[in-house]
Amino acid sequence: MTDLLETYIENREMVQPNHTNMLGTTHGGTVMKWMDEIGAMSAMRFSGQTCVTAWVNQMNFERPIHLGDTAFITSYVYDAGETSVKVRLRVYRENLRTGEREKTTESYFVFVAIDEEYRPTTVPELTVSSEEGEQLRREALEGENGGR
Repeated sequence: MTDLLETYIENREMVQPNHTNMLGTTHGGTVMKWMDEIGAMSAMRFSGQTCVTAWVNQMNFERPIHLGDTAFITSYVYDAGETSVKVRLRVYRENLRTGEREKTTESYFVFVAIDEEYRPTTVPELTVSSEEGEQLRREALEGENGGR
């Protein structure tokens, strides 16, 4: 798989008491862990290889995700190098009863594909074969560069 849309993953996590701090909101580290796991899935789906986290850009927690809410996480590959895979991740607070969503966190991760001996290995070229994929890629590249 090398097409952007084939790397798109959505996942949900129900926020339970063990995910929260004393304020009843999700620990930032827990949100980051979920993002790391889903991002790696997109990178592995794209590359066909095991992928490990190499870099995470700025991560702002814009609003909390409360106990009982659902964290809705989206991820997709928007660019690739020789061994590296760039993934855009967004997290939303979702109320399952109403379907209402608010973005809580966004970040860009870089994963490196590794072989059986844990050495970096090459990844395929990313293709974008639809208008939707082009739009997602454009948004990610703009966001990665701070909207410039």
